[in-house]
Amino acid sequence: MSAAMCALRRGCAQTFRRPLPASGTLVQTCLQSSQPVPAARLPYRVKLSAGKKYAWCACGHSKKQPFCDGAHVTKAPGISPVRFTPDSDKKVLLCACKQTGNAPFCDGSHLKVLLRDAVKAVRSLVK
Repeated sequence: MSAAMCALRRGCAQTFRRPLPASGTLVQTCLQSSQPVPAARLPYRVKLSAGKKYAWCACGHSKKQPFCDGAHVTKAPGISPVRFTPDSDKKVLLCACKQTGNAPFCDGSHLKVLLRDAVKAVRSLVK
C-alpha cells in the first residue's frame, strides 16, 4: 500500500517513517493520526506508587513512554491519555503496542502485533 493510501485510510494528512525503539524497524507513522501508533514491541515494566496520578500515553507519540508528554495535542488530537491512580505500590506491565483491551495494562496484544509483523516479513521474502 502506498504512503498516500495509508494516510487516507488512517485519516492522516501527512506521513513519515520512524524506527521502533529497540528494534530499528521502520514503521509508517502519521504526522496527525486518528489511530494509535506502537511505541515499542514489548510492554514497559514500571513501578507505580500508591496514590500517585499517572497519565498513560494512548497515542504512541510521547517521548516519555509509557507516560504522556502531551504530544497527542498536535499529533493525535482525537486520542487522549488514560489517567489512573493505583491504590497500592506495585510493579506492572504497561502496554507499549497501544492495542491492549485493558488500558493502560498489557494484555498480551503485542503478541498478535509481533506475529502480524513476522508474517509480513516472511511474505515479503517469498515475493
